[in-house]
Amino acid sequence: MRVDGMQRLVVEERVSQSDLSTNDLFCSATSSIRDIQIPGAERKSSSSSGDVEKSITTIKNELASDESAKYQVTFQENDPENPLNWSFTKKFVIVSVAILLIFNSTLASSLPAGIILQLEEHFRFSSEVGAVAISLFVLGFLIGPIVWGPLSEHYGRRLISFISIPLFVGTQIGCALSPNTAALLIFRLLGGTFAAAPLTNSGAVMSDIVTPAARGKVMAAFTVGPFAGPSMAPLISGWMDVAGVNWRWVFWFQTMLAGVCFVCSILAQPETYKPLILARKAARLRKETGDERWWAPLEKQKMTFMERVKAILGRPFVLLLTEPMLMAITLYMSFIYGVVYLLFEAYPIVFTVGHHFNNGVSGLMFLPIPIGGLAACIFYILYIDPIYQTTVKEHYPIPPPPEYRLHASYYGTIMLPVSFFWFAWTSYPNVSFWAPMMAGLPLGMGVVLLYLGLFSYLLDAYLASAASALAATIIVRSLFGAVFPLFATQMFERLTPRWAGTLLGCIAVIMAPMPFVLRKYGPALRARSKSSPTTHGH
Repeated sequence: MRVDGMQRLVVEERVSQSDLSTNDLFCSATSSIRDIQIPGAERKSSSSSGDVEKSITTIKNELASDESAKYQVTFQENDPENPLNWSFTKKFVIVSVAILLIFNSTLASSLPAGIILQLEEHFRFSSEVGAVAISLFVLGFLIGPIVWGPLSEHYGRRLISFISIPLFVGTQIGCALSPNTAALLIFRLLGGTFAAAPLTNSGAVMSDIVTPAARGKVMAAFTVGPFAGPSMAPLISGWMDVAGVNWRWVFWFQTMLAGVCFVCSILAQPETYKPLILARKAARLRKETGDERWWAPLEKQKMTFMERVKAILGRPFVLLLTEPMLMAITLYMSFIYGVVYLLFEAYPIVFTVGHHFNNGVSGLMFLPIPIGGLAACIFYILYIDPIYQTTVKEHYPIPPPPEYRLHASYYGTIMLPVSFFWFAWTSYPNVSFWAPMMAGLPLGMGVVLLYLGLFSYLLDAYLASAASALAATIIVRSLFGAVFPLFATQMFERLTPRWAGTLLGCIAVIMAPMPFVLRKYGPALRARSKSSPTTHGH
């Protein structure tokens, strides 16, 4: 065998699986490669010697890789430990608890709205400071994607709930016992920070246990929660105020509700994060077999918590600034979210001042909003989702273009400005309160349908970058939700509810064509995007 002028050396070593069953055999197998004698090899040049060593190293690495792959822990077909294979009943309970946690968090954001006059009288602060008490809680929602997201991907979904909910309970106790304005505002901010965990975690739980085919129906239920909570809060606290309940008991009520949520979380929220489940399975196998070679991908992950935080802080804003499509959708969704919190300052001007209702009856005026949201959810499940499922079958095996996800938003984008104009021009004190009150129906429907369509579109359009895209929208929308209540009272008092509502309607009209523009130009925008794949059908 000549080696002079030879360009490469191929050494084939066949090792059966039984030969690699122990570390000793593996070492002897790789050692035998090093001891291979090649006739004439003593005459090779120093350059050829280096090539041979590289070839041997490559073979050793491949053998080591094959050995390592044998002991990688994965889910088997129909594996009961895989969350996607859990029973419908178990998934239903988990999703229900997740929605309850979202409702609890968002309810707390606007719960003081019904007792704000008591707070102003007790602490002797202005209505502007009262609005700050609402805004600071929503500002705490900014923390969700920054802290709770990376933590849940490192320690799992279950542990984050076990940490954040008791801390949230503590902040509500702090609010109930607040001796001064500063303490109340600080605990409100901290409360929003800890309440942000379910908002971040619950969507992740949904993706852990629900297949893409069924995701639309579950997302419809998830979307109602963030808007039902804030809308129901003034109703609850308003009637507590009318009943003569001291403002501190509003926070004690929230404390008890959060305690119930914590118990439900303990009893009915197993770990759903698949990488962590596999890591625990690997640890169990190592303990049961005494073989330390069993491993899971999460155990070899080198990204630290701070690196995750930096990635989450940087990536969303890079996407936001470089993706016109994402920027436009984020602006629209943030406007919608901000308007929902703006209404907590606007409704009392129309109904409490204009119609002379007490806080309890004024709280009832919010009721059509969650009813409209629930109607939108039913409409989506019974009409929109079946159409999309038909589209999926028509495009199989290639996923349909993300633009088909926008169907729900076509209805919502029309309902939203209609609801604003309806509310604005029926808000006269001499017009029946039923007229502006019922404007909440198209508002609730429009908000939910828009969010369903646009959120689903972002998920499909960005795929691997979807987490960063959604993080950007959550951060910006929380900022809008925190800022809008701060100028709501001044806007509605100076412009009057008629013209303030008209202004909101005009902004909604300007933004209304967005879903239709995305339907037409979305494929071209995605083709030019560096973050959106082009593997969809046409």
